Amino acid sequence: MKNLYALLLGVFFGVVLVKSEVCSWFRIQRMFRFEEAHMYLVICAAVAVGALSVLLLRRLRPRTAQGEPIEIRKKVFTKGTVLGGLLFGMGWAVTGACPGPIYAQLGSGAYQAVATFAGAFAGAYLYAWLRPRLPH
Repeated sequence: MKNLYALLLGVFFGVVLVKSEVCSWFRIQRMFRFEEAHMYLVICAAVAVGALSVLLLRRLRPRTAQGEPIEIRKKVFTKGTVLGGLLFGMGWAVTGACPGPIYAQLGSGAYQAVATFAGAFAGAYLYAWLRPRLPH
C-alpha cells in the first residue's frame, strides 16, 4: 500500500511539473538565456520551502515512523562540489532537465528525454566507478 501512495504522489508531482511548465525545454532555455523569470521564481519558491522545512525539522525535532530522531548532517564544501555543480548546470542547459523532471518529460510524451535518461543513468554509474578518484 505504501508503494501505491508513493506512485500516486509521484504521478501528482509529475502532473504539477508538466502543467507548471517546469520541465519544458523551452522554459529551461529561456531561463539560461535570462529571457524570463518563470524558472527563477519557481526555484526561489523551492529554496524558501526547503529552508523553512529544515528550520522546522531542527526546531521541532520530529522522529521517523520507526521512532528514530531525524538528523540533518552538515555537508563539507569541496572543489568537487563546484565541479559537480558546473557539470550539472551544463547538462541541465543542454537537455532541459534535471534528474526529477526526466520522468515527467517521458510521461508527457517528450520522448527525446529517453536520451537524457540514458545519459543520467550512465553518468550515475560513471560517478560510482570514478568516485574513489574524484575530489571529495
